[in-house]
This record gives sequence, structure tokens and C-alpha cells, in this order.
Amino acid sequence: MALSKVQLSEATGRRNLVINGAMTVWQRATAATQAVNTYSTADRWRMDGSTGTDGAFTTERSTDNPFGTGYSMKAQVTTADTSLGAGQYARIYQYIEAQNLQHLLYGTSSAKTLTLSFWVKSSKTGTYSILLRKVNSTPYHFIHNYTISSANTWEKKVITITPTAGSTSFITASAGSIVNSNATGLELAFNLAHGSQYGIGTSNTWSSNTNTYGLNGQVNWMDSTSNNLYLTEVQLEVGSATDFEHRSYAEELAACRRYYIRLASNSTYDCYADGFLWTATNSMVFINFPQQMRAEPTLGHNGSFTVRTSGSDAAVSGIVVNRAFNDTMQMYVTHASKTEGKGCQLGNNNDADAYLEYIAEL
Repeated sequence: MALSKVQLSEATGRRNLVINGAMTVWQRATAATQAVNTYSTADRWRMDGSTGTDGAFTTERSTDNPFGTGYSMKAQVTTADTSLGAGQYARIYQYIEAQNLQHLLYGTSSAKTLTLSFWVKSSKTGTYSILLRKVNSTPYHFIHNYTISSANTWEKKVITITPTAGSTSFITASAGSIVNSNATGLELAFNLAHGSQYGIGTSNTWSSNTNTYGLNGQVNWMDSTSNNLYLTEVQLEVGSATDFEHRSYAEELAACRRYYIRLASNSTYDCYADGFLWTATNSMVFINFPQQMRAEPTLGHNGSFTVRTSGSDAAVSGIVVNRAFNDTMQMYVTHASKTEGKGCQLGNNNDADAYLEYIAEL
């Protein structure tokens, strides 16, 4: 029997809804970096350490992997919190773009079953929980527990997420739909610890109680600086679990660059953008992004830069955005005096730590 178009797409198309599930792309940093409710290390993975001054953890790239090759994300408690306040939590999560989720048919009686699979290892055993949050337009939360049985041992976990889990109809009713846009559609989170304000009592059910991050009774992973956790090969897919979908580094990097692009220094001098001097102390430079971004990006930069023309450099004192589009940006650059009207390049000032970053994250 011939496959339908929907069946053929699901059989041959990209299966994993998660980007950078194998932790291969690290544009921002690979070294241990404190989690402060932002993107800081592995691309697409956001860290949330709302334990404030009571506790802290870092994430970093690790070569510890269940297969002997590749990477994982390592999380490490650096300041313990043995008694979590009601409003405190720690987690690792990813936002998934809404227009990549329309084939799930959420908001209809034909809504698809999802399966989450991942490899995890921790020095702290016990019960943990994951959250799948439908963000728009009416939010619903799905919490499910899993157990780390053996300390310091890689374990594969598989969790089925049916649209009617807990005998609910939230996802199959019209309010369960995901708006077709470039906004967040789903949030997938790995809960490490949470206070009483954010816990829910029932696993494996959809809930309209959106003030929840994890399951009541899960471990407090934040309670000791000896605690670590490794995570890799995270896959969220339609239907039953399949082998992890390995993508080339180039493909994964392109997917990550839809949300974040960093142009970093790789040598003593790097050219980031070309332009011209429209006055003696101001240049207009242009950059074409290697990947069309999710939205018009904002600009960030670090380090010292120069404008180079006629073989000599002028120190840069300021870089601001003039116009931004999904695929290009125009920037005003203020610098020491040069001859106006000439072509120029914006580059780093022999600064190995210099970078420009373009941000269109969810």
C-alpha cells in the first residue's frame, strides 16, 4: 500500500524537533559558565538557575559520552542549596519554534503522540522530572518523572507523551492548537530542583496549572557541590522512539544560526564586515549573515575593533545598528579620523577575545 503524503513526510523527513540534541554546537562557550537564566554554553539550550544567592550551577562541554565519542553537556553544582525556597528552581531547557510544530496537529482530534528520548548520567540518583510546556496560545503543561538508578552511569530514558495523557482533552480541543508563527510553540525542560511553588503531584498528565516545572518529591539536585549531571542525544519526535537522528555538524550549525550567530576572532586580525567612510570619523559597514535568522537580530560585541583602510587602522569607539533584517545588517561605526569616501573593513584590533554576535533567540 502506498504511503500518504503525511506518512511519507514523517518517514523520510527530519524527525528530531530538538536542535543540537547531541550537544555538538557551542558558539558562545565550551568552558564552565554559571547558569543565570540565559543562553550561555551549548547552542539552543538555556540554563535557568533561579536559586539566587542560595545556590548556583555551571554548564560546560564534556567529552564524557555513552558511546565513547562525541559530546555531552555537563552541569555541576558550584554553590549548594540544601533547603530550596518555595519560589526557587534550577533547570535546563529549549524553546521550539511554533511553525516547526504544525504537523503535530495539536488542537485537533488527530493530535500526534510524541516520544522524548535522551541519555543522562548523574552522581545523584533518584527521581527527576521533565516538562513539556505548550506555550501558545493557551498554555498547558505536561510533567513526567524518570529515575536515575545508578550513580555515575549513563542511562537512556524514553518518555511517551500522548495528546490525551491523564485522560485529558486539553491538547485535542481547539485551545490546544499551536499558532503558526516564529514564536515559541513548545518548551522542553529538564528539571533539576524546584521549591514547593513549582511542583505538581501527578506524573504523565496534561495540566492547565502552568505554575509548574517539575514533580513533587523529585530530588533536590542542588543540595551538594558534589552533584553533577550529564545530558546528550536528546530527541523529541512524532510516534515511537527511534535511533537518534545524527545530523552533520554543518547542518546542526546552520539550524543553530537561525537563532544566534557569533563571529569570533580566530587569528591576529579578522575582517567582520565591509563598508565605506561616509565621514572622517564614521563608517557604514554591512554584513550578510551565513544563515537567515528567525527575526531581525540584535547586535552584541566584545573586545576592541578597528576600521582598516589604505593599509592602516583607526581605533573604533562605537558600533551601533542602523538597519537590521533577517539576513543582513547595516552598522554605524565611530572611529578615529580617516579619509572619508574610501572603502573600509571592520575588524578586530589584534584582540583574540573580540567577537560580534547577532541574536534572534526565542
